[in-house]
Parts: sequence; C-alpha cells; structure tokens
Amino acid sequence: MSGTAKIGPNAVLQHLPVLDAEIGEALRNALLYRAEIEEPPADAGMLPEDQVARLHNAVRLYLPDRAARIQRAAGLATGEYILAHRIPALAQRLIRALPAPLGARLLAAAIAKHAWTFAGSGKFRVVSHAPLVFEIAKNPLAQMGAHAPICHWHAAVFERLFSELVWPSTHVQEVSCSATGAPACRFRIGPAKAALSPETSDAIFL
Repeated sequence: MSGTAKIGPNAVLQHLPVLDAEIGEALRNALLYRAEIEEPPADAGMLPEDQVARLHNAVRLYLPDRAARIQRAAGLATGEYILAHRIPALAQRLIRALPAPLGARLLAAAIAKHAWTFAGSGKFRVVSHAPLVFEIAKNPLAQMGAHAPICHWHAAVFERLFSELVWPSTHVQEVSCSATGAPACRFRIGPAKAALSPETSDAIFL
C-alpha cells in the first residue's frame, strides 16, 4: 500500500447506529462534526486512518462514561459484518470443524493476512498461539492518552469472530495498550474459562 494509510469503513459505519441509539441522530451528527468527519456512505471504501481515529477519539473524549459500551457494540457489529460478507461460508465451516487450537490458528492467519484493513499504519502480528495473543504496534486508533486500555472496538471484533468460529464463549483481554504508554496493544484471546485475571496478565505479557 502507498500514500495515506487507511482502515475499513466499518470502523466508522458500525458506530453510527450505536451512537443513534445512545445519544440520538442530532447529537451523533454533532459528534461527527466535532471529529471533523462526514458520515460515509453505506458503500464507502477504505477510509483515511486519521478520520477513523478522530471519530474513535471523539467518542472517548465526549462520551467517556459510555465509550467502552459504544465501541464494544460497534466492534461486535463489525465482526458480524465480516462473518456475513468477508469470510466465505466454506472457510467458516472448515474452521468450525477443526479442533479449537487448529481452528484458532487458521482464523488467526486469516486475520493477519487482512490486518491492514483494521490496523492501518500499525504493525499487526500474532505474538503466540498458546495462549493466542495478537499485537498491534503503533496502533493508530490508540494514540489518545489513557489510564487503562481503550481498544474496545478491536477487542470486540476479535471476540465476535472467535466466538462464532472457534470458542462459543470467547474472552478477549487487552493486556497492554499504546494509549497507556505501552509499546503496543496486545490482546489475549481464548475460551472464557481460561481468561486471565488482571493480577496475572501484566506479569506474563508486559
């Protein structure tokens, strides 16, 4: 890819109905105005990552008490869109048919192949498979300073995909975040029963 880094339009589009339900269309339009971004058409192509980042940051800045809920809902909806329109039915059946560790590897490889659509100029990699850990270094959507991880949209996208195709009850924990000063955003993904406690996550991954 050359020129301005871009991110898929669902990083914006899936926020809109959630915002409409949370604050109403008029205030949602005001939020877009504050973020200096126009509402993309339903068939929009890839969007400049700085526009996407401005919307995500505006949600966090102007709706701090609701941002996590809003961005999680938008992320789950994005994952649903990917399942409906981007992963072929045959591939989905294959992943489901495999033992969970193999299915997780196959899905992780597919996500890595298309990481530019959600990481933009950030650098995505699969850190490990057991446990499964994703990393986005220089995440363009996590450049706003924060005291705790803020990548609820990314985490929810991963949760929806793995819940549907690998582990029916998937837990995604962002164990480090660029917004807090960490070198990269890292997401630990696995069945809910294997979720890490906050006390152990830092010792293992940071």
